[in-house]
Amino acid sequence: MTSSLPAPTIFEYASAVDTGRMRTNNEDAVLVDSFTGVAVLADGMGGYNAGEVASHMATTHIAAELGRWLREQQEEPEPSSTKRAMESCVDSANRAIFNAAVTNPSYAGMGTTLVTAVFNTRQLVLGHVGDSRCYRLRAGQLQQITRDHSLLQEQLDAGLITPAQALYATHKNLVTRAVGVEDTVMVDIHVHSIQPGDLYLLCSDGLTDMLDDNEISFLMQGQASLEAASLALIDAANQAGGRDNISVILARCEGEPLTGGRSWWPFKR
Repeated sequence: MTSSLPAPTIFEYASAVDTGRMRTNNEDAVLVDSFTGVAVLADGMGGYNAGEVASHMATTHIAAELGRWLREQQEEPEPSSTKRAMESCVDSANRAIFNAAVTNPSYAGMGTTLVTAVFNTRQLVLGHVGDSRCYRLRAGQLQQITRDHSLLQEQLDAGLITPAQALYATHKNLVTRAVGVEDTVMVDIHVHSIQPGDLYLLCSDGLTDMLDDNEISFLMQGQASLEAASLALIDAANQAGGRDNISVILARCEGEPLTGGRSWWPFKR
């Protein structure tokens, strides 16, 4: 009997985190499991060191639990199953962060934004909370494929301000959802098709507050490697002011078949 599984897809990954020019501590965290195709990025908030704790808890918990679930699957899971697993992992991380904040006074009020992805052979399962984002660069066109959970986005949606006015808004970093600030959290999860040559960017607002989409697109396309692109993005954000921590994850679909091993696993060469 021949396998009905789709041909495996090769993914290449790179990530980088920088404190920025105006912060003394780093509250961003990133984790990439290239074997299972799990990528997690978080931008923490809270009192002294609390944001750093929240983002670290979110990335390590979700990457470990979601990676473990994927490794247990005997065949590539349906997107609906991956969505449920992702939702469960985010809920578990949320409760862990919330409980730590409630029981430890130094962590009171801590929380984190989140964007997490599972890249498989044909589809991207993408979840996010807050204003950390995911972009897709396809055929030279950059598109934001997450929608911020922020006061600024709500005002834009309601027509209260224009996109031009939003560039100079003083409240652009006020999020309406975050992981760990309440005992439950709603995570938006969507499924996107993947095409050979797609390049995905997960990033914190330390990047997008400093660079516009045209600058980001130019830097993503103008480098010799993903590592060089990630460093170029961070350097440009710092050159523009570096007002916040900056974190990026890049994932590129090579679209080439693999041989050997579990045929459905995403893989980094």
